[in-house]
Amino acid sequence: MPSRPTRPTRRSLLLGAAGLGAGALGAAGIGAAHAGAPQSAPPAGRRPLALRPLYLGTYGQGILACTYDTATGALAETDGGFGDVTNPDFLALSPAGDVLYSTVGGGAEGGVRAYAIGADGALSALGGVQSTGGAGVTHLSVHPAGGHLLSANYTGGSVAVHVIEDDGSVGERTGFVQHTGSGPDPDRQEGPHAHQILTDPAGGFVYAVDLGTDSVYTYALDTGSGALSAVSEAKAVPGAGPRHMVFHPQGAYAYVANELDSTVTAYAHDAETGELTRLESLPTLPDDVDPGGNYPAEITISGDGRFVYLSNRGHNSVARLAVAADGAELSLVDTVPCGGDWPRHITLSPDGALFYSANERGRTIGVFTVDAESGALTAAGEPFATASTGCVLPT
Repeated sequence: MPSRPTRPTRRSLLLGAAGLGAGALGAAGIGAAHAGAPQSAPPAGRRPLALRPLYLGTYGQGILACTYDTATGALAETDGGFGDVTNPDFLALSPAGDVLYSTVGGGAEGGVRAYAIGADGALSALGGVQSTGGAGVTHLSVHPAGGHLLSANYTGGSVAVHVIEDDGSVGERTGFVQHTGSGPDPDRQEGPHAHQILTDPAGGFVYAVDLGTDSVYTYALDTGSGALSAVSEAKAVPGAGPRHMVFHPQGAYAYVANELDSTVTAYAHDAETGELTRLESLPTLPDDVDPGGNYPAEITISGDGRFVYLSNRGHNSVARLAVAADGAELSLVDTVPCGGDWPRHITLSPDGALFYSANERGRTIGVFTVDAESGALTAAGEPFATASTGCVLPT
């Protein structure tokens, strides 16, 4: 059925190619890495730093709004966040970039909520919280057509779909699927634990990664009714505990971070049928490192598809993996310290020049520059001290 049209953006000034000047969102940069740092004018003849909005989904402090310097990556907190939301540990943007969506924790059922992004980057609530129908909501994403919000309930082992209204707010729940099954780990896989839900690059199918059942489920989304229908299931190595997945930009392959056995697995992806075929797995740590106590979390990929990055919680590092054979193969290049403790989420800036690690237990954001040729990460100053963070989202 036809997709809903994408709404016009309310952020044309905010998302312009020139970025935001220092007067718009406050000072940032190397000398003002924390909120409240003294502000000074740039030297004569020198252009102000280009600042853009960045949002942190935290545990206990709601959504924090920041700016980041597009040259150095340096962060500064602003007063445009939204504190009245419980544990918004995952965030996503609308296709137009004018609405932010968050998970809402607490209670017997999780929730999702929308926030309008003002011209200054400040957030304001759009509508109320909508129930996901399951406990422990842990991930969300916006369908590329812009008409539906997808969410995954970890504790409940289920996935949900909500309609996105014309104003960007979250409407009624239109789809819900309860996973069933278990895995060999009696402590972590006693039942289903849906950890992520996302759409392939072509927008053809929806994928749910379930740690508890060692499965990646393929669904078709009816963009008219908002219902999900099962298509196929790809099984991971038993006990691997698949957590998060990322697609190669070309769409022919996908890569899954496995939380329970410290591996990453490549899958072949059939864009016509939605089917995933498991290929090889490899460790996320060097051969001389004991994987005991390490739990991979987030995985992301460079825009050109040449490098995959993965966060190692426990080892407290970010792994860089080279992509070969047109996407079919991965090899571990190196690991670098994440800039804190327990890197739950990692991400690249939209231009791929900067890299951030949300270190949940360390209460820091590791800031890195990315070498355009080698993909190597270099720490850019001291980590940014902040709240316990589950998600970092540069815009």
